[in-house]
Parts: sequence; structure tokens; C-alpha cells
Amino acid sequence: MKAKTLENKRAKLLPLEPFHYRDLLPLSKQVDLYQFGSSDISTPKKLKKYMREAFDKKGQGLALPFIIYDKKLERFAGSTRFGNVDKKNKVVHIGWTWLGDDFRGSGLNHHIKYLMLHYAFEKLYYEKVEFRIDERNARSRRAVEKIGGILEGVLRKNIITKEDFRRSSACYGILKEEWFEIKETIFKDISN
Repeated sequence: MKAKTLENKRAKLLPLEPFHYRDLLPLSKQVDLYQFGSSDISTPKKLKKYMREAFDKKGQGLALPFIIYDKKLERFAGSTRFGNVDKKNKVVHIGWTWLGDDFRGSGLNHHIKYLMLHYAFEKLYYEKVEFRIDERNARSRRAVEKIGGILEGVLRKNIITKEDFRRSSACYGILKEEWFEIKETIFKDISN
């Protein structure tokens, strides 16, 4: 996957760079990624480690991390990523998405997901986009269902989170042949 800026009227996704650490640090203190996932960004040192791991995966061709810029509020909002890139089978995950307090529930995430889905299906010609979400995270599950993600099953106790809790992951997917209807219905306000 090539690093490219993705942009529409509301959101701009810029390829994540090491200097973005200073933009993400104040936002990272508002988010508890470790509540539902295996990533911890709760301290400056842990945020640096999180970013280093993203760059390592990018270097291996397995991820493409972004910093999110909210054009409406004219501020950086958080981070997201394409991950688990499978070029052979043309499958990619969208995830590792987190937003600061001011941006949650604002509609920004809807724009982010449109940009990423559009890029995955219409520019990279991937066949499937997947999402893996802690089965307890009702808010994130509803958000993926709202954009057309279909629940495909649950991986039982596959990720270690806070205090060594083993979470189960709800696996959602969107197929390329489903994308154009989703684009014309769910994202009609953005895609036109």
C-alpha cells in the first residue's frame, strides 16, 4: 500500500510521521485504547511505542497508519490505520481508530470510514475490508454496523487487554460487491 493523503470536505487523513507525536500526545491522554484492545497509549513512552510499532508494520508492508485532521474544527483529531494487509488475497483491516473527546459523536468517523473504504475498494481494488472489535464494545460495533459491516463471527478470547483480560473479537466484513450499494445509500451525503 502506498502512503497517500485521503481527503474530503470534513476529514483529512495524512500518512502518520514521527513528528506527529506532538499532535497526538494531548489526544492520547483522552483515550483508553487498552480498555478494549491490546494497545496502550496512556503515557508519552507508550504512545511512542505504539507509533513505533505502526511504523514497523508499515515498513513490513502490513499497515498504513494515518493521523486524522478535522477540517471543520481545524485540529488534529486522532489516528487510524489500514492493517493486516493481505496483498495476495486482497483483504485489509480498518481499525486502530481513536479520536479525542471533542471529535467523538461529531460525524467525523463517518467521513474517515468513507475515505478509507473508497480508497481500499476503488483505488487499491481490494476484495474485502475487515474490522475486528471487542465484542463488549457496543458503541464501536454499532458504528461498523451503521456503515454496512456484516458480523461474520466471533474469535473467542484472542486478544489480551487491561489487567490480562482475554477479550473476544467480533469480526465484521464488507465485500467489494457490497461497497457500491453502501456508497450510494449509507454514504450518499458524502459520495456525491
